[in-house]
Amino acid sequence: MSDETVTPMMAQYLEIKAQNPGALLFYRMGDFYEMFFDDAVAAAEALDIALTKRGFHKGEPISMCGVPYHAAEGYLLTLIRKGFRVAIAEQMEDPAEAKKRGSKSVVRRDVVRLVTPGTLTEDSLLEARRHNYLCAFAEVRDEAALAWVDISTGELRVMPCPLVRLGPELARLAPREVLVSEAREADLAAIVTESGAAVTALARGSFDSTSGEARLCQLWQIGSLEAFGNFGRAEVAAMGGLVDYLDLTQRGKLPLLRAPLRESADSAVQIDAATRRNLEITQALSGGREGSLLAAVDRTMTSAGARLLERRISSPSRDLATIQARLQSVRFLLNAAALREALRADLRRVPDIDRALSRLALDRGGPRDFAAIRAGLTQAESIAARMTDVPEILRNAGQALLGHGALIDLLEAALVAEPPLFARDGGFVAAGYDTELDETRRLRDEGRGVIAAMQADYIQQTGVQSLKIKHNNVLGYFIETTATHAEKMLAPPLSNSFIHRQTTANQVRFTTLALNEIETKILNAGNHALEIEKRHHSALRDAILAQSGPIAAAARALAEIDLAASFADLAMAENWSEPRVDASRAFLVEGGRHPVVERALRRQGGATFVANDCALTPEQTPAIWLLTGPNMAGKSTFLRQNALIALLAQAGSFVPAKSAHIGLVSQLFSRVGASDDLARGRSTFMVEMVETAAILNQADDRALVILDEIGRGTATYDGLSIAWATLEHLHETNRCRALFATHYHEMTTLADKLQGVENATVTVKEWDGDVIFLHEVKRGAADRSYGVQVARLAGLPMAVIERAKVVLEALEAGEREGGARQKTLIDDLPLFRAMPVAAPKPVAQASAVEARLKEVMPDELTPIDALRLVYSLKDLLKP
Repeated sequence: MSDETVTPMMAQYLEIKAQNPGALLFYRMGDFYEMFFDDAVAAAEALDIALTKRGFHKGEPISMCGVPYHAAEGYLLTLIRKGFRVAIAEQMEDPAEAKKRGSKSVVRRDVVRLVTPGTLTEDSLLEARRHNYLCAFAEVRDEAALAWVDISTGELRVMPCPLVRLGPELARLAPREVLVSEAREADLAAIVTESGAAVTALARGSFDSTSGEARLCQLWQIGSLEAFGNFGRAEVAAMGGLVDYLDLTQRGKLPLLRAPLRESADSAVQIDAATRRNLEITQALSGGREGSLLAAVDRTMTSAGARLLERRISSPSRDLATIQARLQSVRFLLNAAALREALRADLRRVPDIDRALSRLALDRGGPRDFAAIRAGLTQAESIAARMTDVPEILRNAGQALLGHGALIDLLEAALVAEPPLFARDGGFVAAGYDTELDETRRLRDEGRGVIAAMQADYIQQTGVQSLKIKHNNVLGYFIETTATHAEKMLAPPLSNSFIHRQTTANQVRFTTLALNEIETKILNAGNHALEIEKRHHSALRDAILAQSGPIAAAARALAEIDLAASFADLAMAENWSEPRVDASRAFLVEGGRHPVVERALRRQGGATFVANDCALTPEQTPAIWLLTGPNMAGKSTFLRQNALIALLAQAGSFVPAKSAHIGLVSQLFSRVGASDDLARGRSTFMVEMVETAAILNQADDRALVILDEIGRGTATYDGLSIAWATLEHLHETNRCRALFATHYHEMTTLADKLQGVENATVTVKEWDGDVIFLHEVKRGAADRSYGVQVARLAGLPMAVIERAKVVLEALEAGEREGGARQKTLIDDLPLFRAMPVAAPKPVAQASAVEARLKEVMPDELTPIDALRLVYSLKDLLKP
């Protein structure tokens, strides 16, 4: 079949598809979205749905699949998660209108939206407690900037961002999609994909700063962007790129974007991607939220509060006044238990106002979004009434909750208590709000009763008891009476009201103007009721959007109150203390604990976490602890917990410690754990060195650095020399605060040579050849690593353990002899030929004392019995 014989519908499909390359086309046909050709093949495989055929094109059958219109969101979510983009082509006119142009006319269709990972707004497609960021990176001459927006909430931010900072900032934001210039796609793709985001390349014109400024001014109806701040050309270009893309994907229906906020790189603690991963701040190493710091500290009651929490711990503040104000709010609510509980009870009933408002702005909202705004603002008034004699942050938040009484009253009067999900279902306008709607509904729902009442009225009017009002498909509603009574109704004055319609063999049929009117109303009542409700839907939407600014401010205030109350609840429940945060270089933690590990231990059976102190001497610059001790003793946990304590303190939270004094931290770096990067051809050791290099090249004197086992991925002397030089560089060049864990005990001598270095160790006890981990950190150095004992605990065969002990003793003897013995070690110990399996050590026989003690029931012993037992045991020990 040639292209010229393509059906009109398929021609329309191909035309729309050509306008949206790179996206699956959801083509609306009645109650289904259908896909054809390669789109159908790809979608059927991704969605695991049936692939069928429909017609022919160029002599080949056309592949086809489809999904129900009313269940499309679930399919969209699957496709987006699998990396697809979807263009939604809707019917833009009623099929009846198309038929007026001819029987073969095609219903007009057009794409109303391009669904991409960064432009989702539906609740079913989003995680309620996480942002869904769309980012744009722009470069203008020597400037570069990053802008990001969550269109589901309208939050828009921008910051200067040199290329070297792009990776860390994307790791902080965890966006779903990043926009870049097509000229830079090849150079930036690796950085973007490493953050887990999809890359979208736009034409260079989308990032033109001049046209971008014009787009932004038009969006906010302002004469100059200076109304919002002083933005560089790259920042304007990045924001312009975002707006250009949103205009493209939303087909002109731009979301309700708030005024842009400019962030500074110096306003937050800098944390690179490796550190975020190692510290498991928002996501565990195993993947997912569970096991992360975020999961351990999240006690927020609202979705907006949870999103604010993630922003705070992902980007702790470096502004001392801001940190102290936030801590003051937490302290106040911690001490005001009754107020805290009342606030949390109110907050529990607050819906997601931000996302409801955004959907309404995009004309994707429904009656339940009206109800969410109503419920949220109602609770806001209740919460505002409690905000008296509170700290400044809470007082300001309380003020933002006021002034919505008129809108609340409107929504209370207009909406039913539990509205339906979709406006098309009707039934969301409350009874009594609109008299015409009430009457229309009565006709729709009580048509038979209305006709019966009219029939009774006509019987009384005519005196004809046999008069009936009936209905058929030809005449509709009509009045029927016998021929005998018909003469009376045909004569004046009744003939002025009753109009003759039909005479049959035994009956005469009439109608009236009132009956005709009622018939029309009854037949059209359902559609008319929906039309009236649609008008109210538009009016309510307009009323809400007219107050969008104050409503968004109330939503932010509720999130702020929620976060402060949740931090206070966390501190009370977990016995956390208020940190002292100041401009010093102190890092003093007494009784510090790891919040995630402590939570896991409690869930696993109530084991107690061993708290430890950390004192990086504030008078010294730098201040470094060199931590030694065996594997499994808790070195890595100790390192991580102190980094997390600093992070939580600057996020405005109390901390898991008896006390903490934290001098402002500018950067947080972590090199903990071992992993390779096979996709990029990097070994475990190479990854370790790259991450260490990033720390040594960037850390300033206010950074906090935690390093674990530097140099272990290579030969012993190579590793020792790298670790040694790294510690010296941190001390002499970076001059920062650091915790440096190592197995190279030779490095403990550096504490005598470098003023800012102190030795610390994780203590253990040996008992009968086994090692017992005490998990206690104290000053001093470990004398060995206990690696063989740990291997025994891990379950290595006893033959291997015994052989390892022999080799270890020989190596240690060689060390004591200055290394001469090591040269002949391979001769003395044939390591590379088969060895006989060492005989297991004889198991000690149980002694008579042990046998006697096993028979004793301590709870049944009287004091005299216990004394006699001691004497009898002494007798058993006699030779």
